[in-house]
Amino acid sequence: MTISADDPILRVRLQLARISPKTVWAFLRVGYASGIEGIGEASLNGRERALIDVATQHLPRWIERGVGDEPLAGLALPVAALRTAFDVACQDAAARRAGTTLAVMLGGNGAAAIPLYANINRRTADRSPEGFAASAAHAVARGFEAFKIAPFDEVTRERCAAGEGRAAMQAGLARIAATREAIGPQRRLMVDCHWRFDEAMASELVEAVAPFGLHWLECPILENQDTMPALRALRSRLNARGTRLAGLEEFVGAEAFLAFARAGAYDVMMPDMKYVGGVDEMLRTAEALQALGVEVSPHNPTGPICHAASLQVCAALPGFTMLEMQLDETPLFWELATPALPDVAGGRSAVPGGSGLGVALDDARLAALLCVDLTIPVFAAA
Repeated sequence: MTISADDPILRVRLQLARISPKTVWAFLRVGYASGIEGIGEASLNGRERALIDVATQHLPRWIERGVGDEPLAGLALPVAALRTAFDVACQDAAARRAGTTLAVMLGGNGAAAIPLYANINRRTADRSPEGFAASAAHAVARGFEAFKIAPFDEVTRERCAAGEGRAAMQAGLARIAATREAIGPQRRLMVDCHWRFDEAMASELVEAVAPFGLHWLECPILENQDTMPALRALRSRLNARGTRLAGLEEFVGAEAFLAFARAGAYDVMMPDMKYVGGVDEMLRTAEALQALGVEVSPHNPTGPICHAASLQVCAALPGFTMLEMQLDETPLFWELATPALPDVAGGRSAVPGGSGLGVALDDARLAALLCVDLTIPVFAAA
């Protein structure tokens, strides 16, 4: 997205909001001379200091020149997060200026009903099997038909290397079993491993999760060029048991995804509307993956602005299957958005109406949550 000379940027603010003891959401707000404001989300939990550093180092240049000509390859994730949020905010503002939703501006169906799955991991403070079952039952009552958990709290690559992986994963298997029992045999269950396993234990994991009929297993091992053969082998073994392999939630730029697609590493790839590089890059990535037969299921476990942006983009996204939604970690997910985000009905969401993303931030509600409110100098306006 290039910068409009007819409606210059006058102010940019990075706002970090403390949502819970373990969660911070990061919002980037771009205000224009016309009075229009665009918003993006750059939440990168645990790396807020890096976001602040990137904002001071890179945003003044992006404000002046835009981000369109800068390469994505090799970008550190905090840089990619701020770049993507800035692009989303600019696209939000452009759609508001045009008086249409982002979905329609991108050529999508503004009346689409977007399929969702419930990520219930962050709301599950009680990490016992019973706690997971209770969260799953809550999501079933909300009408979801697909669910994701991250149950392997005790597993680390270090423990795997020390020969302790098999014992460490037993608690996670018990959580999966309880969740499967709570949702029944027909609903889809996904398990996120957060790269906790080494290759040897991931191979054992394939056998261990087979009884639970998973829709997909996500991010079992590190994702890099060296692990591509192991990922391809894991995918083959999972596919033989009716389960997909999913991953790449923190990757940036279409070419990074395509390298894994060409290697046959994944059935499902998960570009994130906070990290992928921008709105157009999300569309390019999805189109290229669809051509290679890879399902596209965007990663989206954070705040209301990323959720709204993801809904809008998914209405125009090639190869799209279903969108992640973090379910009820906090009521602030709903309370910070104005007007209200569309509710979930039958495991689907409408695309927000109005213009742009269709939602803004409730400043009165946000004010009490802010731990950082950083204004970026706009030198071009001086």
